[in-house]
Amino acid sequence: MKRTAPLSAAVAVSLTASLLFTSGTASASQRQGGSHPERDLYGTKAPYMPQGSPDGYQRAPKGFEPVFTENVARHGSRAMTDSADGDAVLALLRKAQDRGALTGLGGRLGPQVQALLAAASTLGYGGLSARGVQEHRQTALRMERRLPSLFARIAARHEPVVLETSGVPRAVASADAFTAGLVAGDPALTDLIEAPVTDKDLLYFHKQPQNADYQAYVKSDPQLAEVLTRIDGDPRTAEAAHRVVARLFRADFATALPTGEQVSFARALYQLYSAAPDLSVEAPTVELTPFLDPRDAWWFAYLVDAEEFYQKGPAFSGRTITYKMAGVLLDDLLAQAEAKAKGARDNGAVLRFTHAEEIEPLAALMGLPAGTAPAEPGRPYTYGNNPWRGAEVSPMAANIQWDLFANKPSKDRPASYLVRMLYNEKETAFRWSCEPVAKHSYFYELDELKRCLAHS
Repeated sequence: MKRTAPLSAAVAVSLTASLLFTSGTASASQRQGGSHPERDLYGTKAPYMPQGSPDGYQRAPKGFEPVFTENVARHGSRAMTDSADGDAVLALLRKAQDRGALTGLGGRLGPQVQALLAAASTLGYGGLSARGVQEHRQTALRMERRLPSLFARIAARHEPVVLETSGVPRAVASADAFTAGLVAGDPALTDLIEAPVTDKDLLYFHKQPQNADYQAYVKSDPQLAEVLTRIDGDPRTAEAAHRVVARLFRADFATALPTGEQVSFARALYQLYSAAPDLSVEAPTVELTPFLDPRDAWWFAYLVDAEEFYQKGPAFSGRTITYKMAGVLLDDLLAQAEAKAKGARDNGAVLRFTHAEEIEPLAALMGLPAGTAPAEPGRPYTYGNNPWRGAEVSPMAANIQWDLFANKPSKDRPASYLVRMLYNEKETAFRWSCEPVAKHSYFYELDELKRCLAHS
């Protein structure tokens, strides 16, 4: 699925749109009080924005210094994976043009779509965009600024910086961009960064044979099919689609279009709308926000978020099919930290680059904010009853980072190890069952995490 577009347009989301899914109450984003409803228009295609404040991080407890860091990061902003949506939009525009049925606004859409497709084709469909490169480069520089003593230690001790990727080109390119940022910040790291290693079982697990049950779920699970059909079939889908075509085509042409064709066209246009900001460097003149009213973009964003929620997120209460497979990644986070603490490995950092299909299940499994509440039977996911938002859970370049801190051993005790987690660069508590070292602290004993993050 494809989402995103120039963020400036999101500010225009009307009160009507923000109330659309809440039956007359304040929006879920407003009730949650810290999310960004304008970004929600773009779902998991939202360009990356760091959520942490540079001056707001807690200090480590006295005597503790960082000795290791590791992350799991989604690839950065990218081109659409193919031209299908653009081709579909252009086909109907040409048909209407031949009949003289385009409105003034509709007549301006074709060149914009052609420019976006040309930019994606030149870059390479699915390829990491210039914006995606900068997202990872800047994230790496901020990591160094947060942990200057750690990277000085890595350089002084010649500790390896390990890179692991899914092997998909945009993930490999993201790893390259990230390490280029590290080297730009500290050239002494140049020879310490190892060549990327592909690990599909770890970082592309949703496609691997051991998860055939998950693949069958996405393809043919009756409960999944029923709820998505129900959501898509909401009358507001057809209403939004009709408003879209009514703005772009003359009345007789729009009225003659079957409802199914209207919906297909509007959803394809939304996919282009949501893809545009990721190509803001390659297609700087493309501006698709005039062609979708904000309330209609909001509705189609919800439909896409619903699919993400049920296919990759918390999904149904009482079922773990969408996220239990992320256990391999959670186990690796714990294992790498423990290996460093025990002296079994001398890595200074382990950096992983993957996809939304891995980040979203991991967020659900770990109970990360806005990523964990499942839908109850008979009560489908909506923006009004659930805080899950693709733009918050897994935007482009989303990242989960664990920093390992240690104190110095003494004669009568070994060193102790603490972990701090950042989620999209914001200090984030581990799940409720994990006890921090002090009330309101973001630091946890490594042994405590091994206990409270255990899963079956």
